[in-house]
Amino acid sequence: MSPSSPDAPLRELVVLGSTGSIGTQALDVVRRNPGRFRVTGLAAGGGRVDLLAEQALEFRPDIVAVAKASAAQDLQLAFYAEAKRRGYSSGDFPIPKIVTGRDAVAEVAAFQCDVVLNGVTGALGLASTLAALDAGRTLALANKESLIVGGPLVKERARPGQIVPVDSEHSALAQCLRGGRAGEVRRLVLTASGGPFRGRSREELAGVTPEQAMNHPTWDMGPVITINSATLVNKGLEVIEAHLLFDVPMDRIEVMVHPQSVIHSMVEFTDGSTLAQASPPDMRLPIALGIDWPDRVPDAAPGIDWTRAHTWELFPLDDEAFPAVALARRAGELGGTYPAVYNAANEECVDAFRAGRLPFLGIVDTVARVLDEHGEQSESGEHDERGPGAPGDLTLDGVLAADGWARTRTRELTLTD
Repeated sequence: MSPSSPDAPLRELVVLGSTGSIGTQALDVVRRNPGRFRVTGLAAGGGRVDLLAEQALEFRPDIVAVAKASAAQDLQLAFYAEAKRRGYSSGDFPIPKIVTGRDAVAEVAAFQCDVVLNGVTGALGLASTLAALDAGRTLALANKESLIVGGPLVKERARPGQIVPVDSEHSALAQCLRGGRAGEVRRLVLTASGGPFRGRSREELAGVTPEQAMNHPTWDMGPVITINSATLVNKGLEVIEAHLLFDVPMDRIEVMVHPQSVIHSMVEFTDGSTLAQASPPDMRLPIALGIDWPDRVPDAAPGIDWTRAHTWELFPLDDEAFPAVALARRAGELGGTYPAVYNAANEECVDAFRAGRLPFLGIVDTVARVLDEHGEQSESGEHDERGPGAPGDLTLDGVLAADGWARTRTRELTLTD
């Protein structure tokens, strides 16, 4: 256990997506730094109520949310079962307030705390992102999709410095950007592991199976993010996210393939100098920095072993085999609701791929088709440019309508193609 600095103020923390990969690692950071953080709220989808009950009894939050309303009774039963396992007598353990349903996670996002860690997966995280910002909380953002889907909405509600990135790449950029002024930045360079299919041609990707796509060489992530890494859609989303977070034009954001996943990203400055952030691939480091920004948590993760030799490789991205990043650039440059459509179509394509209804190469190809149709609707007058879901409709209803339209259209295509 690493000691906390005696001068570090106790930070109250809400963890959204607490039973997922980001959430469990965040709670591990809290567990190892008991004098530095206090968990006031936990939220999860409801698929792992046993783990959520275990977390609640260990960290004693004031409120717990499950998005799945039908899981409320299961969660209460899990509390009692976990309490019994720990040897508590009836009434000897606190039961937090339990909220359930569609708005429950966003309710916890606005709960009393200093920092909200949004580790929810997918576009469902948007409501929680907005709720945390509106409540004035510092937002440690691991849910890149909410920024992609609601970019202008999120940016207009956020105070300067209110959003702290948790993605390893954007955390790296934030650290490197401390080395110079905004006007001195020439370009951002995001690194990508290349996923399990680095070096393959497009033809060699034709028969890829979901099991193969889930076999990531470096990171242990959930199924959607892992498959996004295999297609490099994840990197495309990160390019858009970097553009939105750091106000750097899309054409000044590059991607390099770095198989070792030790250099997490780089910033090149106008004098020709490049700063890189490097550490072994362990998400606890960017998570710890995100929830205690701008301070560093001692021993958040192991450092690089400088007593042995290292070889770190960097390769240009193969846009022909992996067109997802170029497609994301296009969506980001078009702006409006195009990024929301890109993200929503991809999530549905990943589901179709995992279910065997869509080939691996069909994921990005279908996303491109849905983006094209989104633009064609506006050009043909099928919907008014200012109407719900139109490319230029940047209201909350508009981006959610665009998200919904993209999901419906993608399901139609993946059920028939």
